[in-house]
Amino acid sequence: MPGVGAWIRNGWPIPAEQLEFAVQHYRVAILQPWELTAAATLKAARPDMTVLAYKCLSSSRDYESGPIFSSGIPHAEAVAEDLFARRLDGSRIEWTDYPGHWQLRPWDPDYRRRWLQNVVPEIATTAFDGVFADNDVFDDYYGLDWPITGISNAAELRAGLTTLVHEAGAALNAAGKILVPNIAEARREPGRWDSHAAFGGGMEETWLGWAPDKLYDADTALAQMHQLTGPGLSILRVPTDGDDQHPNFRYGLAAFWVFGGGAGAYTATGRDDHSTTQWIPQLDWDLGRPLSEPMDDNGAWTREFSAGWAAVNLHHDRTVHVRAPGCLIDAQGGPARRRVTLAPHRGLLLRRA
Repeated sequence: MPGVGAWIRNGWPIPAEQLEFAVQHYRVAILQPWELTAAATLKAARPDMTVLAYKCLSSSRDYESGPIFSSGIPHAEAVAEDLFARRLDGSRIEWTDYPGHWQLRPWDPDYRRRWLQNVVPEIATTAFDGVFADNDVFDDYYGLDWPITGISNAAELRAGLTTLVHEAGAALNAAGKILVPNIAEARREPGRWDSHAAFGGGMEETWLGWAPDKLYDADTALAQMHQLTGPGLSILRVPTDGDDQHPNFRYGLAAFWVFGGGAGAYTATGRDDHSTTQWIPQLDWDLGRPLSEPMDDNGAWTREFSAGWAAVNLHHDRTVHVRAPGCLIDAQGGPARRRVTLAPHRGLLLRRA
């Protein structure tokens, strides 16, 4: 059976060979909401796969022609209903670094009502298991520059998003679907992850770091590990440079197993690199049931499983040495060494022979 991989596939179109690959290798797929045929194909071949439709909580995109849109509010509707956020001078707010993305007003009850009216019936009759709700942001990532009309700071934006997530989650659950928000920086607000993941799960797209060369220190990384054991489906994404052989891929996967025991789903991608099938062979490995809790072993975190072992060094400034159990094999199928050296921000997975 497929392993623990999550497929974030928001580019278009999707070639048939990618769908075939996904059937063989992924536990979760996140697709654009117009990919109705692809969603039905995946669910028919893999009823156990969770397939989610992308929807943005916070913006409209002026370049989408429809009739199905990645935003909860199509741009033309935002224009007609005047649902845009505005600067104090009355101008609309286009996101920095994302041309054509326009900030809307999730703090406004009228906006939230319209979002639910659009999204819930659209998804309810499809093969999608639910909605992946992007941009459940924590801070100002898109150049809003407080204050703006209606809100003065990030906390007020977060409050509006929290209300929208709760309202949308309840409505989707009532329709037999789940809601999985992309809960940015949940570690910074106690209870945020559990609150926003309560309707089907949550995703953290900056798990263990902001960028390939901007990984968190050990204490910050440990503060994120609860995201593996919160309610519903946990999806964790580690940043790479887009090359599947980047060491961050294995680093995050080892942490995923050590702290999550194989529950949830995992991916590692470049920034906005959502048109490929991200994969390494270890993503398909099933290490079996945990035989212990995560253990701090000489500075590394390790965990033994019925079918393997994983170790991860969360430190950014320390090389660590640990001893692996016997009778294990490495990714090439050869006997694994018992003495393991892990450089900073590196991880290792080994299997039973």
